[in-house]
Order: sequence, then structure tokens, then C-alpha cells
Amino acid sequence: MSLGACRLNRCMRRSLKKCVKRRTLVPVLALWASLNFLSCGSSKPKDPPSGLPDRVLASQGVTSVSDSGGLLIIDAYNDTIPRNAHISTGSSPGLMAVSPSLNLAATFDTASTTVYVVNTSTESVLGSVRIPGPTSSMVFPTANATGYAAVPGATVTGYSFMGAVEEMNFTASALTTIAVTNAQTVVSNSGGSQLLVFSNDSNSMTVVSPAAAIPPVDLSCLSGTPNLVCTVVPGFDRPVYAVVNENTAYILNCGPQCGGVMASVMVFDLPSLTITNTIPVDAATWALLNGSTLYVAGTSPTNNACTGETTAATTCGRLDIIDTTSGKVTGRAVITDGYHDRMDFNVVGQLFIGSHDCTNIGDSNDPIGEVRGCLSIYGVANNSVIIPPYNGDVNGLQGFTTRTIEYVAQGGALYIFDTTGDILDITDFIPQGTLQIVGYVGDVKAIDFF
Repeated sequence: MSLGACRLNRCMRRSLKKCVKRRTLVPVLALWASLNFLSCGSSKPKDPPSGLPDRVLASQGVTSVSDSGGLLIIDAYNDTIPRNAHISTGSSPGLMAVSPSLNLAATFDTASTTVYVVNTSTESVLGSVRIPGPTSSMVFPTANATGYAAVPGATVTGYSFMGAVEEMNFTASALTTIAVTNAQTVVSNSGGSQLLVFSNDSNSMTVVSPAAAIPPVDLSCLSGTPNLVCTVVPGFDRPVYAVVNENTAYILNCGPQCGGVMASVMVFDLPSLTITNTIPVDAATWALLNGSTLYVAGTSPTNNACTGETTAATTCGRLDIIDTTSGKVTGRAVITDGYHDRMDFNVVGQLFIGSHDCTNIGDSNDPIGEVRGCLSIYGVANNSVIIPPYNGDVNGLQGFTTRTIEYVAQGGALYIFDTTGDILDITDFIPQGTLQIVGYVGDVKAIDFF
């Protein structure tokens, strides 16, 4: 099924709602039916309860009892929030994750340490599981209602360990704790058969086979020897994240930024669990793979000058651009500092890069003089960087394949960038720069292919 064809169907369905004359409606219906049969089969697409074919979810945390936290459904066709487009998922939802097929969307509620999973077809909560502590990393590898969260502070009564990957089965409302000391980040291969787990202040990576874990608590990863559930792989330098591409994982060594020696990207063969190449970079906490190009961001504690920028900031981050075919760095750029943990590549060739705990300059609510925060935009075509005038951590980035729009959750607000203009023009926002959302926007995710 072609995504372009289905996008056309969505536009046709929107057009039908605007037709008022019978003589116009009949041919439009006939055309829509024939296009739908040819491009997506004989079944008519069914809109979800909201009636929106192009949806984005924004997690909304609130502190007032008069307002309700949860997930807001945004009409991403015209950047509006319909009335009553809300799914209750606790008072302080933030971090979100979606399944590859977009049938599931999950969010972590910090107030109750509960993960809620939403069925995106019915726009309702499928289930919830309380986990034993905060998480900043979770993944849903398949369309099945099973996800994994890294919980560095997880403890279980009767056991002397701290840190785990929590396997969350929402169909059975069951939790399996796979003990991994100080587990901070979890990344999955495409089928969910292997989980790459990264722990704080460690030079090893833990590879978990979750199907072999025995509930409710599995201690296999603490044994120190390879087994059916767990293999601890040494030889890294404060690894913090990975980008998986089929049987290859690009492991990010944080190095000095995390108390290690040298930042690099290590090419890792998943079937054999071996390191095949090491590519030195300036810094590395997050990455995105686009074709054969790997973009790697981080902040070096030594190489952090803001060369080429006119700014009051004294520390800046780095973007390294790697050609994975040759295994070499082919370009670099100066970006905002902080701990980088968000990236999104949009349809017009711009890379949005977000971090937290960066250097904030000025006040975006009173923009006099320089204003900057944790967002950088890198233009691939002209190797340029702009820093939009907004303060705060970047919590979510979402672009689309058929719209030149980027949603940015930053500093608790949701900004909308029109990316068709000159990358040096920071005034390209619609409408009026933000969607008016009560509370703190903790993340943003598309739940339709468009």
C-alpha cells in the first residue's frame, strides 16, 4: 500500500466533508471509491473516533485540579486541537513511545510512575502498568502490546540490586523485572528479540534476549557469565545509546562527557556480538541515521568553543556527520550545548537537534537581545546552523513526509515550524508560533503515516 495513495484518500475524505451540492458529491464519491480500490484495496478506510486521519499526540502535564492531564489529539492537517480530543493518561504524562506500525502509543506518567498504552485506532487506553521508578527510555518493538522501560532505580523486595529493564505486558497487565544494574537506556532491534541496555558509569553494554526471561524477577544479567537471557559485552567507553540498522548497531561512546576517555561511534555486529570498527568523534550522546549518513551530537568538555557563532554562550555542542560506507567523519558543525537526546530529519533536508540542561540565554517571553535554548537546526544543503529564539529543554520533535512542518516540544510549549523558508529565517512559524496548550508539553508523536 502506497503512503502517497493513502494520503490522497485522506485529502479526498476531507474534500467530501466540504462538498455541498449533490451533483458535485456524486462524481467525487465515484472518484474516491475507484482511487481507494486501486491504491489501498477494496476496504474503505475508517477514521478513528476523532474523525481525524492525520493525528499527532502531545503529552500534557498539569498541576491545577481544574485541568486534566493526558494526551491531546492534534489535527496535524491544519495544526489545531479539536474539542474533546483528549485521552486520560494521568496528571503528568511526559515521555512517549510508539510502535513501528503506530497502532500503539505509550506515555510515562511521572506522578504515578505508570506507563499507559493507547490503542490509536480506538483512541482509548488499552492498559496501564506501574513500574518501580522513573524512566527516561522505553521502547515498543512490535505491534504487540509489550514494551520495555529502563528503570535505573528499580528495586524488588528481597533482592539486593538496583536497576532493571521492565518488560510490560499490557494485555495481561503483567510486569517482568530483568535486573540490569543502573539500566538507563534501552534500544531494541527491529523484531524485539534483542535489547541493548546501557547503564550509567559503565564501559560495558548488556544484550538481553527478553523472550528467555523468567517472570516475575530474572537475575540472569547479574551472573557475570553469558546465558540465554543476557550477555554483557565489554570494550566500550561509557556507551549511552545505539542506532540499529538491521544486523548492525552504531554504539555511541559518550567518553569524556560521561566521565570516560574518548568519544566515538563503534560499529557493532548484532549476530556475533562483536565490535567491527571504531570512528572517533567530538562527542556522542545521540544519533540519527539517514540513508548511509549518521548524524552524531554531543557536548565535549574540552572541544566546546562556539567558533563561528555570535553568542553570549561560552560552551557549545558538536554535530559530527559520518559516512557509514567509508566509516569516516565527513563534516562537523557547532550547535547548542547540553545533553543531546532528540533528533528528527525533516522532508526538506533539515536536521532538528534537541538537548536538555543546555545554556539558556535571554528570555523567550521577553525577547530583547539574544535568546537561545536547547534547539539547533542544521541545514544539510548549505551546512548551516540556526538557533531559534526559545529557551528550555527540547522534549519532543516530530516532522512529516508530506508536510513541510516540524512540531517542537520545548520548554513546556509546542512550537510549529514552517520549514519551507530560508533556514536563516527564524520567523517561519505557523500559526503564531505555538499551539495553545494548558500545562507542560512533555513530548509529541505522530500516530499516522503522513
